[in-house]
Amino acid sequence: MAVSQTATGLPPASAHSNYQATLRTAVLVCTFGGLLFGFDTGVINGALPYMAAPGQLDLSEAWKGVVASSLIAGAAVGALLGGRLSDRIGRRRTILVLAVLFTVAAAACSLAPNRYLMTVARVILGLGVGGASVTVPSYLAEISPTKRRGRLVTRNELMIVTGQFAAFVSNAVIAKTLGGEEHVWRLMLAMAVIPAIALWVGMKVMPESPRWLAMRGREREAFQVLERVRAPGTAQAELDEINENIKRESTQARASWADLATPWIRRCLFVGIGIAVINQITGVNSVMYYGTEIISKSGLAMDAAIVANTANGLMSVLAMCFAIWLLGYVGRRRMVLVGLCGTTCAHVAIGTVASTMPDSQVKAYIVLALTMTFLAFMQGAVGPATWCLLAEVFPARVRGLAMGVSVACMWVVNFGITLVFPWLVSDGGIGISKTFFLFAALGVAGLLWGLRHLPETKGKSLEQIEWNFASGRIPR
Repeated sequence: MAVSQTATGLPPASAHSNYQATLRTAVLVCTFGGLLFGFDTGVINGALPYMAAPGQLDLSEAWKGVVASSLIAGAAVGALLGGRLSDRIGRRRTILVLAVLFTVAAAACSLAPNRYLMTVARVILGLGVGGASVTVPSYLAEISPTKRRGRLVTRNELMIVTGQFAAFVSNAVIAKTLGGEEHVWRLMLAMAVIPAIALWVGMKVMPESPRWLAMRGREREAFQVLERVRAPGTAQAELDEINENIKRESTQARASWADLATPWIRRCLFVGIGIAVINQITGVNSVMYYGTEIISKSGLAMDAAIVANTANGLMSVLAMCFAIWLLGYVGRRRMVLVGLCGTTCAHVAIGTVASTMPDSQVKAYIVLALTMTFLAFMQGAVGPATWCLLAEVFPARVRGLAMGVSVACMWVVNFGITLVFPWLVSDGGIGISKTFFLFAALGVAGLLWGLRHLPETKGKSLEQIEWNFASGRIPR
């Protein structure tokens, strides 16, 4: 049976003798979804102070939390819907839909005339962010070879922090060149339209997930995709393994919510939700969303704080590059546990400095150095291992649904922290010091949970991981 370029997303095999180049291109293009994830979540860091000013959207501390967290509320819903949609229409087509949503919603945010429409626009933007947070890692896990899966899946996390760094740099450049303009924040938000269009254009020529194609009975197309993204002579063996796994599930009904109640799948879901929650209770997004205000409240002028905050973005990118290398040698479980030790110590240090030093430029730069230390452990260990585990622990038949539930829980926790953080660190709240001591306590709780429940998935195929959970053999 002949397979068209439209069906597979790739031209004939003769045009793609270099399978590594094809795989790299597919990974690069789809991770633009991660770049948008990062840019759209990070851009609020610099735009919010200008947006909140009198004569603009005139936001109180409470409304700052509402506007910042509204994207997160949408992302929680988007994670659920994105997982189901990707199971139904495919990973590739779902990413194309998300690209359109990113474009429209980013433009709406930049044009919002008041805080109410801004909130609505950011909720819609959050639907795209949440959908991407589920679909892109699933696509990467299913198109990647077993031995390279950890590093390739982590490319999405690298693109997320790269997107946040790009947002910080873009904000700093715009603030320095147009800081006196009333609507400077609108340009900051509008910049997200560019990578959204690039994502749509790129995914039009990318392949569908071979595992998704095989699950839909489209074996010929799955084989042709595998031929183009695997070493010569290995495509058939992998397709056989995928089909064997599908046959084991052939007597079961289509993935549904009831499947999540199956005892061994429930264990997978418990691990997935736990990993997702731990990722957020570190308070990472308080730094990524409000880093400028944290530095400013420590004693630096706002325009200087926006520029200084780019150091947080740069550290995130460098740490993630290190993590991609590290994943080839260190297990996911160990990375999470060591990373949590580092983030917790950093929180204690920030809380101590905030409570013992008067506000000054020196204090602001010490706090900046400590937030960078926190991000080194978070983005260099906890964050990438989290997304690897989430992409690996669920069985293929319910991967979209189960990952959607787990990531939705991540977004719910993220929403709560993002909503209350401006109030917590304000004069009417508990202050920066106690807030970071609270994060440290949550970090200890997460570490204790991880010691007991985190599995190790490094070096195992997705089918082997599924069999381990189904048989009750959860490796440490």
